[in-house]
Amino acid sequence: MGEGEWVSLRYYLYVSDAKVDMMLAQIDPKWERKRVTEFSFGLKMLGARHSVESAGTERIARLERVVRHLEDHGDLGGVDEPGQYVRGVLPMQWGPVGDSGIVYFGGRSDRTIVGLGGSAGHVLGAQQAGSPAQHRMSGSVTPTMLVHLAALLEEPVVPDALATVVKANAVLRGPAQSIEFVARRLLYGPCPYPELYPVGDMAVLLGSPLYVALAE
Repeated sequence: MGEGEWVSLRYYLYVSDAKVDMMLAQIDPKWERKRVTEFSFGLKMLGARHSVESAGTERIARLERVVRHLEDHGDLGGVDEPGQYVRGVLPMQWGPVGDSGIVYFGGRSDRTIVGLGGSAGHVLGAQQAGSPAQHRMSGSVTPTMLVHLAALLEEPVVPDALATVVKANAVLRGPAQSIEFVARRLLYGPCPYPELYPVGDMAVLLGSPLYVALAE
């Protein structure tokens, strides 16, 4: 890199280590073996302090390896035409879902209402503040996520999964931020409230992110 050149850096808000590690073990088992060997060596030769300091760099390297695989070989679509995985950049509002241990991001494009939910413990910095209780199911599990969203809406049951996403987005508060993400598609279908969107067809997408970052 020459003098005066700028490097584009992501400011990550959320990284799902659980999803990344599960996928990496399948697409590149050698990576995991190499990581374990280097980690053990680092503990012996340089002490735990070095290993802790390098954990952030290692996390992002693992994430980028998985994203490259999805780009080259995976079913990676856009928000309006999602594949098994979805990449997008949208204005989104976000925050915790009560005390459920779930964080939720909501936004929309011209054609698709988008909700992303996952475990609040994957929000960067959340571990230091205290992780969600260990006995809770992952916030990425679709039924668990929908039950807690319905509770946030003060609805006794989940009448319709896609309707719950639309309603959850409507109650989000706070400023919208430009958000970049790659997520696993959980649900996708036509909006159950077509009367609210008379101009063209509107779809609803629910996903669970591999990562969420502030977009430039």
